[in-house]
Amino acid sequence: QVNVMESGGGTVQAGGSLRLSCATSGPSYNGYSSYCMGWFRQVPGKEREGVAAIYTGGGNTYYADSVKGRFTISQDNDKTTLYLQMNNLGPEASAMYYCAAESVGGDIRCSGSNWKWPTAFASWGQGTQVTVTS
Repeated sequence: QVNVMESGGGTVQAGGSLRLSCATSGPSYNGYSSYCMGWFRQVPGKEREGVAAIYTGGGNTYYADSVKGRFTISQDNDKTTLYLQMNNLGPEASAMYYCAAESVGGDIRCSGSNWKWPTAFASWGQGTQVTVTS
């Protein structure tokens, strides 16, 4: 099972930008080439929400409607680091952000709205806090 660790959270004013990173390590299946990897966020008292996902095999990306056009998910060339570029942030984006990875059936896990379910992913990081001030 791959290990993932997030970084890059912090406090930013509304309208600002942040880039989150997720480093993968540990045993990989086929060099992370067919994983579904995603970003989720959660605020206290609410369910974990899928923000974006990427299928590492083909580079297909998926976004929650609330972040389309403002957030961009990407990976580096060797697929060991996942990014989430967040632009034009509003206070509603304040949350703990989590990176998730799944190696089994990555293309299926990422398809349609499957990626929005936390249960689709086996590996999770500890989270990085994002706070947007108004």
